[in-house]
Amino acid sequence: MNRAARIGILSVSVAIFCYAGIGHVLGRTADDKSYKSMLVYSEVLQKIQQDYVDDPDLHQVTAGSLRGLLESLDPESSYLTPREYTEYRQKIQNAGSGETGITLSKRFGYVIVVTALPESPAEKAGIRGGDIFEAVAGFTTRDMSVGQAVNLLAGQPGTGVKVSVIRRGKAEPEEIDLVRQKLAPAKIVSQKAEPDVLVLRLPSLDQGRSDEVRARLLEAEKQGIHKVILDVRDCGRGPVSEAISVARLFVSSGTLATLRGRTVSNQVFSADPSKVVWKNPVSILTDGSTSGAAEVLASAFVANHRGDVVGERTFGLASEQRLISLDDGSALILTIANYYNASGKSILEEGVIPNEVVSAASGPDDSDTGEEDTAAPAPGKQKGPAAGPRPQKEPAAGPRPLSVEDPIYRKALELLKTSAKKAA
Repeated sequence: MNRAARIGILSVSVAIFCYAGIGHVLGRTADDKSYKSMLVYSEVLQKIQQDYVDDPDLHQVTAGSLRGLLESLDPESSYLTPREYTEYRQKIQNAGSGETGITLSKRFGYVIVVTALPESPAEKAGIRGGDIFEAVAGFTTRDMSVGQAVNLLAGQPGTGVKVSVIRRGKAEPEEIDLVRQKLAPAKIVSQKAEPDVLVLRLPSLDQGRSDEVRARLLEAEKQGIHKVILDVRDCGRGPVSEAISVARLFVSSGTLATLRGRTVSNQVFSADPSKVVWKNPVSILTDGSTSGAAEVLASAFVANHRGDVVGERTFGLASEQRLISLDDGSALILTIANYYNASGKSILEEGVIPNEVVSAASGPDDSDTGEEDTAAPAPGKQKGPAAGPRPQKEPAAGPRPLSVEDPIYRKALELLKTSAKKAA
């Protein structure tokens, strides 16, 4: 770095800390802890400049410290450099931009796959929830935020991006080339499991999904079907507003979820009896890849005892982020609010625990007691930096189409039959 650039960065740092110092003296700082933290940062920056073994690249040092700062908050908060933010804006503004169909988070210090959309490049390449991305486009994800990874995976349709994947149950990474595509909204998969049971698989909760579900339910009732299973395993996309709309088709009373954050108005989402179209028995299937809006949907069922929620604890991603641009052209993707279940527990931290816990890897007579969670740990419970990626137990993928070999589906059918006998 040349002398002029070095002086410029240090001058900006000095100006910031002088401003903070003046604000503190005048009693305008938010709190004393923030002021002290800034002083520590200033001192560390000065020591790096003076004593580090080589002449440091202060642009890189500052970007790295900001990434670490955001990542220490939660896996979804990210820092984008001016160049990354420019690329990010270009990609989201380009209606023809391609993607790989992956929902990401961060666990074990690495970027991890939460879900892969059906028929997407990722799904066709065999990538699925729980796989760890050791590298994306040649860059290790240990030094990467989720926002950066999403940025690298997006691009022009037909172009490729290389990922290094550690699959479930494997120790060594595998190199995979993904070809970006412009993806159409995933479709609902409808299956008549038994003469009286309809299964609706929701691969996403995109806008308009609740209207589709409503139409399917009304048609099912006309056909004399009296039991429904909603399968939201591998469902990780869509706005929470759509999850609330779907929940209101089933839940007639009670609180569905709340949204809380320091800078946003608290919102309470309640059931609406006028919106209910299905009063018959219903079950909902979840696993460790159920995330985001789908978790809010599952949580509403659990909290209001509306049928059985069957399967594994969900991933824990139900939160809202805001994109905040900064004066130097960089940006923050900052979590500003979390969704909470009716009992006041954060879904981001707790996930959703089904009232009937069943492991996807269970044998015919086995069920998960809930003591051992095979899903990735929730934020705040992840392993330390030294842990790194590790082999995970290979779960039995649910047969497609559904069959009694699928332990979660099988248990839901048993519970529906039992409830029908009790009702009779």
